[in-house]
Amino acid sequence: MVEKDKKEILLSVKNLKKYFLVEKNQYLKAVDDISFDIYKGETLGLVGESGCGKSTCGRTILRIYNPTAGTIEFEGKSVHSLKGKNLKEFNRRAQMIFQDPYASLNPRMLVSNIVAEGIDIHNLSHGDERKKRIDDLLELVGLNREHANRFPHEFSGGQRQRIGIARALAVDPDFIVCDEPISALDVSVQAQVVNLLQELQTKYGLTFLFIAHDLSMVKYISDRVAVMYLGSMSEIAKSDELYKKPLHPYTEALLSSIPLPDPIIEKTRQRIVLEGDVPSPINPPNGCKFVDRCNKAMDICRENRPKMVEIEPEHFVACHLYDK
Repeated sequence: MVEKDKKEILLSVKNLKKYFLVEKNQYLKAVDDISFDIYKGETLGLVGESGCGKSTCGRTILRIYNPTAGTIEFEGKSVHSLKGKNLKEFNRRAQMIFQDPYASLNPRMLVSNIVAEGIDIHNLSHGDERKKRIDDLLELVGLNREHANRFPHEFSGGQRQRIGIARALAVDPDFIVCDEPISALDVSVQAQVVNLLQELQTKYGLTFLFIAHDLSMVKYISDRVAVMYLGSMSEIAKSDELYKKPLHPYTEALLSSIPLPDPIIEKTRQRIVLEGDVPSPINPPNGCKFVDRCNKAMDICRENRPKMVEIEPEHFVACHLYDK
């Protein structure tokens, strides 16, 4: 956890846009003008419905995609203007754990070569030192050093995800984008992987962008949570604050869908059911993107896009209900 008086911004995203050309003069607006900061040593959870742009945001931050507009700064330096040695250093310090633990691993490579790929690219160790580094990484993520001489198909989904984590840790990163790292795993294995990530964060001072749609797990692992809807940011707040007092109607609906372990409370609580379909990201509404599904919509919501404003300390929301 990050203490309030020790916060230092590691990554700053400002007015980020990522559009994909679909047809002539038609663009899919996957990420549409979002801004947020990530502090050193914290976990920022990024949640929202499938297709809202979470993964595209994470991939754009790591230069897998080039942004259409906006800036991404890592320790005050623009990520997408880095070149040469500076770019290579950023690629070492910022890593990604991918959603599919099988598709992200080369099936023709031994685990030892998969884990050591970054070590070799960045020339971090050789010979016996390289082998020891691989063995130590495998044991660090709960595998055996004998697993180094096997292929990915010989492992379970949870084990493959651990290999992906070992690969990300191999180059001593400072920042890791976790792109739905547990969505393809069994529930029992999900808890193991999340606990492993927390242990590694405490041990190495890592910073995470944790992308997921499992709201219960996001609350458990995150210091702060950011909510996305159709490429735009709806709300950002501390984890406990967001779950206790959601401000945006979309956030309220999302949180009302979380199953509760107490059947009596589950039966009596009021569930918010969203009506209508998610608008097309190719042709979203001119005003608030949530306007067609919101039961609190006003005329201004159809005319103007709401801006992100701070309603309470460190609690930001983009909704005309809170216009001053």
